[in-house]
Amino acid sequence: MTVREGTLVKKGRFARDLSMNKWLYILMIPVVLYFLIFHYAPMAGLAMAFEDYKMTKGIFGSTWVGLKNFTDFFSGPNFLTILRNTLVISLLGLFIGFPLNIGFALLLNELGIKWFKKGVQTISYLPYFVSMVVMCGLIIEFCASNGVITNILVALGLKRQNLLTNPSYFWTINLVSDIWRGLGYGSIVFVAAITGVSAELHEAAALDGAGRFSRVWHVTIPGIMPTIITMLVLQCGMLLNVGQDKILLLYNASIYDTADVISTHVQRMGLEKMQYGYATAVGLFNSVVGTLLLFVSNWGSRKVTDTSLF
Repeated sequence: MTVREGTLVKKGRFARDLSMNKWLYILMIPVVLYFLIFHYAPMAGLAMAFEDYKMTKGIFGSTWVGLKNFTDFFSGPNFLTILRNTLVISLLGLFIGFPLNIGFALLLNELGIKWFKKGVQTISYLPYFVSMVVMCGLIIEFCASNGVITNILVALGLKRQNLLTNPSYFWTINLVSDIWRGLGYGSIVFVAAITGVSAELHEAAALDGAGRFSRVWHVTIPGIMPTIITMLVLQCGMLLNVGQDKILLLYNASIYDTADVISTHVQRMGLEKMQYGYATAVGLFNSVVGTLLLFVSNWGSRKVTDTSLF
């Protein structure tokens, strides 16, 4: 079969599929339009990353500067600090928060009293649905000079101070608040995966004399390993995407040294200092590195575990 004939065959198959499922294709049109309008069309604005963008001149009238915005970011005095903060905050969540989500799901699965299990799940899910503004307000109050957490630390021998003005405390405060807010919600996927593990395997392991911990280690965890790998790959792809909302609500000039991350730097340089081209360049760098990390982590997972996202 020639290339031309193969193309004609594919066109014929598509035409038949279109005629048989035309309503499905019609229903798909709004979704396609949504992605074209709100996700692909704005990508034309990436040209700003290579321009000295001025709002009065627009994208086509602004001066083309090539890679200057990127070199300004890489050679800037705060580049290493911002990159360090972003990676540290992300890695703390990856190496501490992510395993805690899995462990919490395993513990929930082992609870035998149904009403108690549902109660624990409900209580653990609630913080995620609290407004970020409200949550940050609570953190600010708790960490103030006379806050509850500060009083506890003073009773343990620490100096009385506003914890959110001490740069050395920010990573810990951010991590603990993330765990408090996301522990229950982050475990939902793993709880659902655990319910799919065959009960017959647990029964067979119990008949062979395996205890509860052994069944969890040798049956439950291997059963949910594909889910763990998939979520881990996604987490690795978002290493540089530290959410800016909470940090913007919590940080101040005294803790920029440990709190300033790429997303907050983009917000400050773009919206406050109106360096739109520079902010676009930093955001583009962040997106490209995140995509590369996603592909690399997926490739490594496929090589090591034979499980991958794609």
